[in-house]
Amino acid sequence: MILAGDVGGTKVHLALYDFIDGKLKYTREERFPAKEYSGLEEIVREFLAADKVTAACFGVPGPVRNGRLRLTNLPWTLDSHELSTHLGIEHVFLINDLEANGYGIAELTSEQVFTLSEGDVSQIGNRALISAGTGLGEGILTWNGRVHIPFPSEGGHADYAPRNEDEIDLLRYLKQKYNGRISFERVVSGMGMTNIYEFLREVRGVEEPGWLAERMANGDPNAVITELALAAKSEICEKTLDMFVSAYGAEAGNLALKVLSVGGLYIGGGIAPRILDKLKDGTFLKAFTDKGRLSQLLINMPVRVILESRAAVLGAAAYAEARAAELSGVSPRAASLKL
Repeated sequence: MILAGDVGGTKVHLALYDFIDGKLKYTREERFPAKEYSGLEEIVREFLAADKVTAACFGVPGPVRNGRLRLTNLPWTLDSHELSTHLGIEHVFLINDLEANGYGIAELTSEQVFTLSEGDVSQIGNRALISAGTGLGEGILTWNGRVHIPFPSEGGHADYAPRNEDEIDLLRYLKQKYNGRISFERVVSGMGMTNIYEFLREVRGVEEPGWLAERMANGDPNAVITELALAAKSEICEKTLDMFVSAYGAEAGNLALKVLSVGGLYIGGGIAPRILDKLKDGTFLKAFTDKGRLSQLLINMPVRVILESRAAVLGAAAYAEARAAELSGVSPRAASLKL
């Protein structure tokens, strides 16, 4: 049995997997509110109970160095060796969450992906992955001539680059709010959507009716913005989602240029499936392909939205099995093909 996890800034998603006919077979999963726990070890103990696992891998938000990292959005320090010892699991791996998502892409079926733009599917080469959720993750899938190998990136923390007067004023507003430098994550993420909404209200003077202010105060602001924008029931929410999706597309295009992702761009994370109808309306692709002399290069790149919420844990499970097999010489995936 393989334990896989996706450690986010707000929740920890754990799942157990086995293999049938060489494919990952989901057994059980649970999501935990991260801030209600002292650390990952406590969550894993509660989840596993009597289940025994041979290997575990956790996708984590941040750069992993020598099996160790301190999380960006949680006051936790994770160490793969300590987790292995304390939990009694022989093989424990920590990899960047976008790296886990990258490994998950190879495990997805066509029904778990929506094609936003076909592009030129005959192209073979690198792929890129961008994922807006609690934060903004970016990843690279390098083509080695045989398979795509995921590599982590912290590109979401690169400097925010405004493209028009609204975004220039948004940058000024955010520099004042955060007292300094602004990264793309401050705009393209859960916090980014709220930031854009507040900018439109406070700087642009877009009206926020009393009933909307009450809903924003008593519920999840981003869920309220998304719901009302998609239903065309609030001007400020519609404008917020427009700015958000346009900035999302622009940064996706920046990443695609840097990676030269002729093999396609994948959009992951929890936000994209919830705003799929908005992603379809052309706002994202217009910003994605608006790259001057290199626009045709972007037009030719396939763009796909990952619909499967388990993509990161699928990838973590695949990585755990593959690395544990390298170390032990025993592969549950290969063994399942012989049954």
